[in-house]
Amino acid sequence: MEPNDNQLGDIQVWMQQALVLSGQATSPDDTLRHIAASKTLSAPARLAIYQNGYYARLLQCLEGQFKALCHALGKELFDDFGRDYLRQYPSVSPTLALLGANFPDFLQQTRPDLNETEKEQWVEFMIALARFEWDLYSMFDAPGHEGKPYAALSDSDESLRVQPCFSLHQYGFPVSAYYRAVANGADPDVPAPGTQFVAMVRKNFRTAVYELLPPQYTFLQELASGCTVQEALAVAARVHNKPEAAAQAAWTTWRKTWIESGFFIINTQSA
Repeated sequence: MEPNDNQLGDIQVWMQQALVLSGQATSPDDTLRHIAASKTLSAPARLAIYQNGYYARLLQCLEGQFKALCHALGKELFDDFGRDYLRQYPSVSPTLALLGANFPDFLQQTRPDLNETEKEQWVEFMIALARFEWDLYSMFDAPGHEGKPYAALSDSDESLRVQPCFSLHQYGFPVSAYYRAVANGADPDVPAPGTQFVAMVRKNFRTAVYELLPPQYTFLQELASGCTVQEALAVAARVHNKPEAAAQAAWTTWRKTWIESGFFIINTQSA
């Protein structure tokens, strides 16, 4: 007898839960009721083929979103963390683009030294690297300014504002250098801790990472919050105890590099 539409819908829901919540949402009786055994495989064994294939695809996607972290941990350990993560945060999106969104937080929540007073540096690094990779990955699908003009060197300071696909980040390790080394085929050591400031920007569908000095980070933070160039320079000079004249001189150099890199667009209300 062919299943009716309601029965088919129930079967589809069950199969989805059996794959997404592998081992948590299926009972042996349910499996036997929905899946027939073959001559060589039992019903649970047949279901396991689909479950294993589904998880293998999810792990492959997760590895693609956290390539440097997978390198740092090694594939076996990374996949162990990945399986635990997928059980706690099963995929609920029609696409896999957001699969790793909670992975950095998961690593923080389940870190082996969570209840220890003194934290392990290698754990701190892995979490920082995961956050960096997700921050970078998120730039690819973020709203951008493609198809519209970016700021030019001839534009006035008063008209400059940061473009939509631009973000600032602070990490406790030099994660961008580690990421770059892995991307270039190297096998770098885990670096010593040290504060790192970076800007991520996408221009014409190409994403780049720029390492920043503390005054540059402060300046760009202020500019992104709505300050003018002169207001942001004044704040950066004050926060870092620098003469405003020195900040103005530095801006001359920063300005050319950052405009050419696509940091800024024009505020038409001020242009």
